[in-house]
Amino acid sequence: MVATDEFRSLLRRDGLLAIVRGTDPEACFASVQVLADAGIRLVEVSLTSTDAVKVIERLAAAGLGITLGAGTVLTAADARRVQDAGAAFVVTPGASPGVAEAARLGLPVLAGCLTPSEVIAADQAGHIVKLFPASTYGPSYLRALRDPLPHTDVVPVGGVDLDTAREYLSCGAIAVGAGSPLLGDAPHGGDLTALAARAARFRTAVDEARRP
Repeated sequence: MVATDEFRSLLRRDGLLAIVRGTDPEACFASVQVLADAGIRLVEVSLTSTDAVKVIERLAAAGLGITLGAGTVLTAADARRVQDAGAAFVVTPGASPGVAEAARLGLPVLAGCLTPSEVIAADQAGHIVKLFPASTYGPSYLRALRDPLPHTDVVPVGGVDLDTAREYLSCGAIAVGAGSPLLGDAPHGGDLTALAARAARFRTAVDEARRP
């Protein structure tokens, strides 16, 4: 587990959160190994994955040098389970009992928000804002949000590919979250070599987008 301020700093430092969601537990584990080898150090395993908690337990014990979180945390029980499994942070698609319980447990929360009211509420509660689904309105929406809320840390998630990752970062996102455009079919037993190539491209694109 990391403190919220530390997690915020990690997001700013790395700029990229990989979102693993798959039907093959072994493939999910192997996919995270590939991501770590590519220098992607922030990884979320969604609870919609097959045997997600067991995958998180294995990854937490594997010593891959990553900061590992759990996604799609909806209930208080979810928050407790993933903390016990070794997750260092939680991610939610929206406001849910999992948010409050994770905060009570001391887990940093990347809280799903879309409207300005949701963004303000999450930020004022001390959570980091996950703009989701970001693809609904695109980078221009983030730019408009940041006009009245310039000091709110936002991580767009949902349909983020190489091009939009660059755009979101140029609009002020502290990081982006990438799922299927990055992982492809790898967590379902697909091509890990292709994943390694995509991971390298994402890592380079994010680093270049944030270069002064």
